[in-house]
Amino acid sequence: MLTSRQRIIKRAAKEIKDGMNVNLGIGMPTLLANEIPDTIDVFLHSENGLLGIGPYPYEGEEDPDLINAGKETVTARSGASFFDNAESFAMIRGGHIDLAILGGMEVSEQGDLANWMIPGKMVKGMGGAMDLVQGARKVVVIMDHVNKHGETKVRKECTLPLTGMQVVNRLITDRAVFDFTKEGMILTEIIGEHTVDEIRACTEATFTVADHLVKEGVRR
Repeated sequence: MLTSRQRIIKRAAKEIKDGMNVNLGIGMPTLLANEIPDTIDVFLHSENGLLGIGPYPYEGEEDPDLINAGKETVTARSGASFFDNAESFAMIRGGHIDLAILGGMEVSEQGDLANWMIPGKMVKGMGGAMDLVQGARKVVVIMDHVNKHGETKVRKECTLPLTGMQVVNRLITDRAVFDFTKEGMILTEIIGEHTVDEIRACTEATFTVADHLVKEGVRR
C-alpha cells in the first residue's frame, strides 16, 4: 500500500512532460527527481545554479560540492550546466522555467500560496519560491490535505504569510487534485478511495466538481 507521500509524488510525476525545464522546490518536490521515467528528456533546474539535475546519488558516491537548493547532494546528468545565482534567477524571471513543483503549507480557493514561513519559527530566508510562482509558466503545489492536527490546509483564505496571490495552477494533495481557473477552484481528480463528500468535509475552500471527474487517481 502506498503512503500518502508516495501517492502525491506518483501523481505529481505525471505533470512532467518531455522537453520541459522543471524546478523542484525544497522538501517533498525534490523526491520527484527519482520518479522521472527514462523515456522522457527533462532538465531539472535548481535556483542555486544547476540545470540538469539527475537522481540522488548512491551512498558513498556523494559529491559535497554538488547540491540542490535544499543543500541535498545530487547528481548532474550528461549535458548539465552550472552558473551563478544571478543567472539562475534570470532564467526564472525571464519565463524560461516551464514548470515549478512546490511544497505548500496552505493554498486558498483563489490559488493563493503560503509556503515560506510560519510566524514565530526561525526561517533562513524566503528562498526562490516568490520568484518561481511569478516566473514559471505553470505552478503545481503538492502537500498533504490536512496538517498533523487534522486541520485542512486547503482554505478559503490563507492564514499564513503569502508567497504569492492567485499563482497556483494545480494543487495535488494525498486526497485530490484541484485546478484553478477563471471560473474558480475545480476538483478534477480523487486520489485513493475517497468520495466527493469526504473531500468537501476536509476542505474549507469552496470548489466545484469537474464534469469528467477522475475517481481512480493513484491506486493504493
